Amino acid sequence: MIDIQNVWKRYGDSVILEDINASVKEGEFVTLVGASGCGKSTFLRMLLGTDIPSKGEILLDGKPILDEPDSERGVVFQQYSVFPHMSVLENVTIARAFEGSVLGFLWGARKRAAREEAMTMLETVGLAHMADRYPDELSGGMRQRLAIAQALILKPRILLLDEPFGALDPGIRADMHKLVLSLWRKHKLTVFMVTHDLAEGFHLGTRLWVFDKLRVDPQAPNSYGAGITYDLPVGACEPELLEKIDSGLNSTGQELSE
Repeated sequence: MIDIQNVWKRYGDSVILEDINASVKEGEFVTLVGASGCGKSTFLRMLLGTDIPSKGEILLDGKPILDEPDSERGVVFQQYSVFPHMSVLENVTIARAFEGSVLGFLWGARKRAAREEAMTMLETVGLAHMADRYPDELSGGMRQRLAIAQALILKPRILLLDEPFGALDPGIRADMHKLVLSLWRKHKLTVFMVTHDLAEGFHLGTRLWVFDKLRVDPQAPNSYGAGITYDLPVGACEPELLEKIDSGLNSTGQELSE
């Protein structure tokens, strides 16, 4: 479904990503881990189309992926992308409204159909009872459920998640894990999720990509970018390797923070 060929990304003189090559089948759930600043979110934005490779290309069904977001790619960020002046139901319905008109208006039968579809999606994510509430009346977990409903209303083939649960309490995160796995199976999605938590990555995904620098020059730290240093199928990884990856991520993160 997705073919990534020799992808590089640089900003000015700084190389963020270098020489990324990978293929992803439809229906896979790929989790991306790596130290802060290693380019995971940059790579996700290239899949979304809001950023483009400096070199190489990303193919979707054999054709270059569009360099702007479309209905085939839904996205959920850690920061909730909801409209505070609209109700929960209106926040989901508006996606259908913008699909038909840049003004975001629906009338008659189309409006009724969009509201019914939005309500069905809210039932799927467990928010139907909050349909008439506003985002500031929701908990953090509920807002993420709303953001997921927004992303799925257009029935995307690909769902992109950028650390969507990082700000949630452990109990709420566990509930969100169950929800995402359920939606992935129900809608037969292809999922890419950035996370800073290796355990979360292995719990949710079918495949784990570890992003790290392939080569380092202490005198010119921005001369080289990160690549995929490990591409692992979930469930087929030795505990010793997991410990090695985890310690490597933690040490790299400490160096960056210093």
